[in-house]
Amino acid sequence: MIPLSWNEVSELELGALDGAGTVLRITADSRDAGPGALFVALNAGVDFVGDARSRGASTLVPDDQERALAALASLVRSKSEAQVVAVVGSAGKTTTKDILGALCAPHAATVWAARSLNNEIGLPLTVCRLELDTRVLITELGMRGLGQIAALCTIARPSVVVIPHIGPEHLELLGTVERVAEANAEAIAALPADGIAVVPGEADSLKPFLRRDDVTFRRFWPGEVERHEGRTRFALGEHVVELELPFTQRHLAVNTLAALHAYDALGLPLDRAHEGAADIQVSPWRGQELPLAGGGFVVNDAYNANPDSMRAALEHLAERAGERRKVAILGEMAELGEASEHYHREIARLTRELGIDVVGVGDPARVYEPLALAASVEDAAEVAAGVIGPGDAVLVKASRSVGLEGIADEITKIARAWSQS
Repeated sequence: MIPLSWNEVSELELGALDGAGTVLRITADSRDAGPGALFVALNAGVDFVGDARSRGASTLVPDDQERALAALASLVRSKSEAQVVAVVGSAGKTTTKDILGALCAPHAATVWAARSLNNEIGLPLTVCRLELDTRVLITELGMRGLGQIAALCTIARPSVVVIPHIGPEHLELLGTVERVAEANAEAIAALPADGIAVVPGEADSLKPFLRRDDVTFRRFWPGEVERHEGRTRFALGEHVVELELPFTQRHLAVNTLAALHAYDALGLPLDRAHEGAADIQVSPWRGQELPLAGGGFVVNDAYNANPDSMRAALEHLAERAGERRKVAILGEMAELGEASEHYHREIARLTRELGIDVVGVGDPARVYEPLALAASVEDAAEVAAGVIGPGDAVLVKASRSVGLEGIADEITKIARAWSQS
């Protein structure tokens, strides 16, 4: 982290501050505390202040934890000349961030957000990882309503914004996709006069927010992605970039296209983008494929789900499965408000069209008209075991609140039993 003097920190008047010396690191985990670190006690973290002090760290028990983190991060950000990218949108934020980070790292000192640290806590902690030599900082900004992305942008101060996708999410709070677009477009409004926004060409709901004459808009289209003999080609204007990617999902390849536009906007060499592609690692539970006995596989895409990401995952399953039998273990898509039943019935219709057998998890999954229904996550693996068999192609997907992320591993254990019987 860019060092902060003790006077700079104390002058912020953020709460009960104890310690001395230059702050070299900010952490919210007492196990990560040590000399030179400032441990910020968040929520139950106040119980670990003594542990942090015993490890040699200074401590802060903030009066207002969000204000404290924002102030510390803003102070660090003010000392950095890095180009900052803000990745926002309804789906694909984390994978786009991870892909962009891997592409940039060989060519510029790059920091990017871990996992999905994208809220009022995660974003400041990411900004506080800036070093004096950092040239690129890639942040992920999430929202649950209007005004939240704008507030996060006052801390991150991005010069490049990437929106991989706009679609139905958080409709219980926002009501319409147009309002979802408005909330995410706060990042565009926060750009400086020479800023760059990478946006999906097909997102009509974003069009009212693409009218800044002092911002460069770079539109990308799914048709600019083409798979060829195990490699993926991307068209960026007059340039064609060819990469070997660690995944086969088309929607993740489109996220890669968005990342390539941001990479180019940062002034990094397109002809050398392949140097970072080998190091792309998507965050857990976002389309990881595990082999199953008998030539089958299970795709763990259980981190989250909305109607567009669910459709993309099911279409990928159908394409990837080939002649295999297709099974989807699905939970509900949460926070869709009054349109929830409509969206769930659309997905049920799609599974029938694609010939996918569904195992539902939880009572809300009845709307999928499943072949079998597990009452809870705890029962899901056992119920699925009665449906799936050797050689099947399996997808696991639901909203994060359902908690299906462990089911894929349970399926692989079941599959090992097949091979031993």
